[in-house]
Amino acid sequence: MNDVRIKTALISVSDKKGLVELAKALSDLEVKIISTGGTLEALTRANIRAHGVSEVTGFPEILGGRVKTLHPLIHAGILFDRDNPDHVSQMAEMGIEGIDMVVVNLYPFAEVIARTGISRSEAIENIDIGGPTMIRAAAKNQSGVLVVVDPDDYPEVIAELNRTSGYISLETRQRFAAKVFKHTAGYDAVIASYFDEEGQLFPDNLILNFKKVADLRYGENPIQPATLYSQLGKSGGFFNNFEQLSGKELSYNNVLDIHSAWRAVSDLRAPACVIVKHNNPCGAAIGSDEMEAFLKSLACDPLSAFGGIVAVRKRIDAKLATEITRTFFEAVIASEIDDEALDVLRTREKLTVASISSELQSDAEYRFVDGALLLQAADIGTVSREELEFVTDLKPTENQIDELLFAVAVCKHVKSNAIVISSDFATVGIGAGQMSRVDSTKIAVMKAGDRSKGSVLASDAFFPFRDSIDEAAKAGIISIIQPGGSNRDAEVIEAANQHKISMVFTGRRHFRH
Repeated sequence: MNDVRIKTALISVSDKKGLVELAKALSDLEVKIISTGGTLEALTRANIRAHGVSEVTGFPEILGGRVKTLHPLIHAGILFDRDNPDHVSQMAEMGIEGIDMVVVNLYPFAEVIARTGISRSEAIENIDIGGPTMIRAAAKNQSGVLVVVDPDDYPEVIAELNRTSGYISLETRQRFAAKVFKHTAGYDAVIASYFDEEGQLFPDNLILNFKKVADLRYGENPIQPATLYSQLGKSGGFFNNFEQLSGKELSYNNVLDIHSAWRAVSDLRAPACVIVKHNNPCGAAIGSDEMEAFLKSLACDPLSAFGGIVAVRKRIDAKLATEITRTFFEAVIASEIDDEALDVLRTREKLTVASISSELQSDAEYRFVDGALLLQAADIGTVSREELEFVTDLKPTENQIDELLFAVAVCKHVKSNAIVISSDFATVGIGAGQMSRVDSTKIAVMKAGDRSKGSVLASDAFFPFRDSIDEAAKAGIISIIQPGGSNRDAEVIEAANQHKISMVFTGRRHFRH
């Protein structure tokens, strides 16, 4: 069967967008409309003739609307094979009318569970039963039935019906049927994920459901296409709370760097700023206000900051925006951006400006590796005072402890092997991504220069040898924070004692590969 004449349509939608326009187009083509509940009321208010499902089935909606379309007269009308003589004669004998078009979108389960304070019983009540059954039936019988689940597709359907005087092509029916199975698979994935989240981070069967948000400008390199997807059924999530206010389209690298910058700044008390370049902080600071935090972050490594991503923990005003525009950055992101500040930032047409409306802390991290998926609990939180073990003869002062905790909070977001040197709650030297820890230490010291004198140093993992301690001592470092746990801890502690450097262990490693 090729083109199908639409004579009867069943419409039952939770999302009423475009409903009246579609129904009016069908009515103008003399299509009989069958409808349910709120959809029927909306059509009646719009003076569009529609028949209630109960009028067709002779059976009332029962159980508060839980049972209305689950009836043989509905499903036979959808499922019968128009090319099967036995089906056709049986339909005629039983006086069952065919349904050529099914327009259904499902109870908004994902939207409901994303709200705060939703109970389990409320969530369960929003699991659609009749809707998925009807659209799967229609999709299975795509040879004779058109099924539409997305209101954004209504204009295309209306245009084709008007162009063909009420007919729909096989190509359209097949394409929309394929969309149904993706739709129901995604719907069930959100439900399955909701119940998994009640107790299991690592379920036996992991079902993920992501919806395309946007095509990106390009991937890691211009020759690589890339796209951004957002996980459905999640109330949080960075890009569920992200709003781009100006600037060019995001690239793959922009997304990674913006996400990394916001994760890092979220671990610092406000007012704070972090500047990220190539997925590594190149400057981070806490200040008396956002301006001071930005200037201190920029001063860490102005050369590396060029073309980077600026994340401000709280608010950007016009004065700070003006200061930010003095340097070339790829993107600026903050919790709040004043209207005047936005006007200033928009003078840099290529600068991406965005706001994030919530804190960022996912409980899980995913990484795909050629046909397999790695899943781990996220590295959430920062080291507290209570976790510290004082292992050297010399103990850090209270002010030094505060500085150490700041340094290790930043170090958590630097690629391993990671070394961070800080002073006055600002990074002054960062060593990242080296194959040996001592090389990262040398790079951090080189970046810091004379600023390393009197500063503190943080390491994301233990020191396997004393060589990094010796390098730190030559640079004038006065205190070190590290996880501990090396077979040579005693040697490392002895080196710190010899150089009169205080050292504390956290017992918590922060590798970032």
